[in-house]
Amino acid sequence: VQLQASGGGLVQPGGSLRVSCTASGRIFSSGVINWFRQAPGQEREFVAGIRWGYGTSVYSDSVKGRFTISRDKSTSTVYLQMNGLRPEDTAVYYCAEGEMAARSQRAWGQGTLVTVSS
Repeated sequence: VQLQASGGGLVQPGGSLRVSCTASGRIFSSGVINWFRQAPGQEREFVAGIRWGYGTSVYSDSVKGRFTISRDKSTSTVYLQMNGLRPEDTAVYYCAEGEMAARSQRAWGQGTLVTVSS
C-alpha cells in the first residue's frame, strides 16, 4: 500500500485542523493505519491509530480528548481531526500502515507539516 498525507498548515493555538491520509492499494481488514508525528529535534511519536476493519481506535495520552481519528472505506482515506491545538502539537505528521503504535511500520506516507503558532 502507498500512503499520501495532506492537509497540514498554519493554525493558531486553540484552533482546529484536519489532516488526511489516502491509501492506494488494498488495506486488509486486519490492517491498522496510524498517525505519528515528529517535532524538530525530537523522536517520532505515536499519535493515534485505527483498525481498518472494525474502526476501533487508540490515542496517545497527549492527544486524547482533543484529536479524533476516523476512516472512510469508500475512499480509502483516514482522517485526523485535531481540535484545541497547542504549540507543542507543531510537528510533521506522518501516516503509516502496520501494527498499532509500533515504531516499525510496513509503509509510510511523506508527511505533512502542522504549525501551531500565533
